[in-house]
Amino acid sequence: MSHNNFYITTPIYYPSGKPHMGHAYSSILADVFARFKRNDNYKVHFLTGTDEHGLKIQKAAEKNNLDPLTYCNKISRIFKDLTKKLNLSNDDFIRTTEKRHYKSVNDIWNRLVKSGDIYLSKYKGWYSVSDEAYYNSDEIIEKNKKKFSTFSGSTVEWVEEDSFFFKLSTWEKKLLEFYDKNEKFILPISRRNEVINFVKSGLKDLSVSRTSFTWGIKVPNNNKHVIYVWLDALINYLSALNFPNTNDKLYKNFWPASLHVIGKDILRFHAIYWPAFLLAADVEPPTRIFSHGWILSGEKKMSKSRGNILNPLEIIKTYGIDELRYYLMKEVPHGSDGSISLKNLENCINSDLANNYGNLCQRVFSFIKNNCGNKVSKRKNISDSDKKLMEQTKKLTKDLRNEMDKQNLNNYIKSVINISFLTNKYINDEEPWKLKKNNTEKMNNILHIALEQIVKISILLNPIIPEKSSKVLDALNINTKLRNLAFLDGKNVIDDEIKIKKLDILFKKTT
Repeated sequence: MSHNNFYITTPIYYPSGKPHMGHAYSSILADVFARFKRNDNYKVHFLTGTDEHGLKIQKAAEKNNLDPLTYCNKISRIFKDLTKKLNLSNDDFIRTTEKRHYKSVNDIWNRLVKSGDIYLSKYKGWYSVSDEAYYNSDEIIEKNKKKFSTFSGSTVEWVEEDSFFFKLSTWEKKLLEFYDKNEKFILPISRRNEVINFVKSGLKDLSVSRTSFTWGIKVPNNNKHVIYVWLDALINYLSALNFPNTNDKLYKNFWPASLHVIGKDILRFHAIYWPAFLLAADVEPPTRIFSHGWILSGEKKMSKSRGNILNPLEIIKTYGIDELRYYLMKEVPHGSDGSISLKNLENCINSDLANNYGNLCQRVFSFIKNNCGNKVSKRKNISDSDKKLMEQTKKLTKDLRNEMDKQNLNNYIKSVINISFLTNKYINDEEPWKLKKNNTEKMNNILHIALEQIVKISILLNPIIPEKSSKVLDALNINTKLRNLAFLDGKNVIDDEIKIKKLDILFKKTT
């Protein structure tokens, strides 16, 4: 893969129910990283999709009196429509019921058989239909005569059936060596430590087939067995690149994946099973797994049973997509759980978007329209206060690429909003409205610098609020080819003379 290529993925979503805030968060987070890289002149391939096999899907289809594929076609469409409503810039949408995926899964299975990492035996143990996951006895608790996973809280049932197994136990040492050689394979560090401690505690061979249901990809040359949904699902990241054709342009350009964005509840599958499968199949593992936290309502994870779900589509309808995107990206701490509420959403819209960035754009555009005929000419002199703002901005933008490379979006947003705050302060201190009669040259310089700042802020916010920031850049007549991060390297961002168009109010204050 070329250094300037970037392959990013969301989890592929399990369409056994309607999209929720967790789906929205993972998708928007990945989209922000993808857009940032494109703005930094990377060639990006951004993938999302749906995971459509397994017992949970089969049961959901039966409950709705539909065959599994018809059910998946219906629900997958909802998730595909969600990509548009969330304003995602994904290049592909993969479904695990597609032929290209079957081809990839069969190839990986055959590689694992050939390497001697798969054998046939009998599985006895605890299984969660909801999680499509196996749990050890020490991960099970009993409440009201029912068994639950201590990890997810989902109910588990005892399963006994013939099964193919993957020799995960033999990969314990090799995985630890892999983590040691690739220190940034798992972020944040707390998740890395969690994975390493789990592996060090001992790995058991993993059941990778089921015989108790039929909806899934059949084991090659054995129609009695369906391939375990997590072995099947993880391979989507390869099948979207037309694997096993390793000469295909997509595969050659974008594998290994640069970044898998996932929730912490599926960390084990991505950070332990996935690299083990790949190494055993002689395929290079991805470069990084970034595991974010849960979206909480108060102190609790959102769930139907608790009745505390905030519907992202309803929030978008009421407040707007950019507003939701910004709030989620700012509110959830780096890799940790984030508690959200409508009250905090409204406060965020008012303080950061309406009163800060929106106010900056509105006041500068209105002043130029009313006093300068929508035009600001080339600036001539630089005052000490101008230099101070430029230096402060330079300092705040110095590590922005690094923050994004570490997936530390919270620090990134904080820096960008501080630039907007400093620019508002600069205008207040310089008072260009007092200079119209006796010092138009200085007034012009102030306005020119203010517009330069607005361009920089808008480009930096573009991955997060693409609609509203694009409106600002359109109103400034900035060529779409120039809407990139070159100014971080000291290049000019706008022409000497700037002509502006009308700019409507960007963000309405909430009450």
